[in-house]
Amino acid sequence: MDKVGIIGAGSLGTALAQIVAQNVEEVYLHLRREELAEAINATHINNEYYPNTKLKENIIATTDYSDLKECKVIFISTPSSAFRFTLSALKKHIDGDAILVSTAKGIEYPSLKTMGNLIEEYFDDGYVSLSGPNFASEMVLNLATVSNIASKNKENAMKVKEVLSTPQFKVKILDDVIGLEICGVVKNINAIANGICEGMNINENARYAVLTKGFEETRKIIESVGGDSSTVGEYCGFGDLVLTSTSSESRNHTLGMLYGQRIIVDEKASGIVFEGKNSIMAIKDICEKTNTESVIVDFVYDVIIKQIPPKIAFKKLWENIED
Repeated sequence: MDKVGIIGAGSLGTALAQIVAQNVEEVYLHLRREELAEAINATHINNEYYPNTKLKENIIATTDYSDLKECKVIFISTPSSAFRFTLSALKKHIDGDAILVSTAKGIEYPSLKTMGNLIEEYFDDGYVSLSGPNFASEMVLNLATVSNIASKNKENAMKVKEVLSTPQFKVKILDDVIGLEICGVVKNINAIANGICEGMNINENARYAVLTKGFEETRKIIESVGGDSSTVGEYCGFGDLVLTSTSSESRNHTLGMLYGQRIIVDEKASGIVFEGKNSIMAIKDICEKTNTESVIVDFVYDVIIKQIPPKIAFKKLWENIED
């Protein structure tokens, strides 16, 4: 393949560019700020995210969506909060032939639309979704990683797999698009829950009981929205849930720890709080609409949204974890 586009030069977008650049002639990395684009093109370093990593020579930074016109595959690696805006801007510059790949893990609130649903609004349902236990800081260094992709269009999924696959970056295709997308959202809630428990110094027996309960309830939530429960056992399910729930590298785990320690978080300065709150409210709404009980979702909702003291919220969780 000649050209691939990536929208968003944050940690994940830049890491994906580094991987894809091994398989194609040119990677166009789209970002908003002209000065950063110029700096990347001059030095082949994204100073804002990876100041110590040299980017591949065939990665070209641009602020012009028109440069993506000839790209056969376009990854959208913007935060879920900017996803609709990005699609609207992109629609004016590319035709419907490009395969769009969503890497954002979020749900639009209050519409409860997944990122894939938003792509369908502006383009069609042949998009591909990517999710897995994928810390971008490891991907950019070409360390061993596996990710899942899912699409209703098998041919598109195969093309994206070819673009992504390297000796170190493995890709497994699934059929369950909605299951993969919702796993990517629910795991953030589990990560926050486990972070709260760690921040409160809850004993380890209880913490891993909470992790197990979260895994079990993720399966119920996936089934409630029409997904396949087996997806929860995949890299995008179990793998991502455990990684983000236990690693100090996980932003959602860290967010939970701060709340567990009763540390006031500056929400305006922290995009992760905004993203996390949207996910919590969206999944809470989905649980209510589908009559799906989740003590983990309720626990995180109580602490983050209702601002109930963590010890009181945990007492309620523990009373209801098993009847």
